Amino acid sequence: MFVLLRELQRLRRQIGLRPPGRSGSLAVRHVDAGSCNGCEHELGACFGPHYDAGRFGLSVAASPRHADALLVSGTVTTRMASPLRTAYESMPEPRWVIALGDCALGLTFLGDETELAGPVETLLPVDVFIPGCPPQPEAIAKGLLEAMDQSRGAKLGRRRLHL
Repeated sequence: MFVLLRELQRLRRQIGLRPPGRSGSLAVRHVDAGSCNGCEHELGACFGPHYDAGRFGLSVAASPRHADALLVSGTVTTRMASPLRTAYESMPEPRWVIALGDCALGLTFLGDETELAGPVETLLPVDVFIPGCPPQPEAIAKGLLEAMDQSRGAKLGRRRLHL
């Protein structure tokens, strides 16, 4: 493990990754509500070794009970509407909702219209919108960092962010 961490540190210096300029953390629970998996691919790259969103305090939680934010990708299907609400209600307060990709924002739709519940904001209060089809890993990291900044300033009031 030590060798792996040392090599990761060397690689970060080699490609010029700067240390994070902020403190704090944000645990994200990702829910694919009906996407084409393009957003999931870019999300995986965001947390991979090249972009390494973890160095900023961002992490993916295995349970909504351990998450600060709910990251939703895809247009919500009728079969995922109820599980999505259940995941949201399982999260502790304060909780944040991030809509990832054009489908989650209601800009494009995949599938039969009778099987779609619509964009995320028709079901849950969305705090951060990350557009793109699919969004680039840099945009995803920026949106997650904005949500982290919002969660730290929760006493200042919520505001919706369109990136």
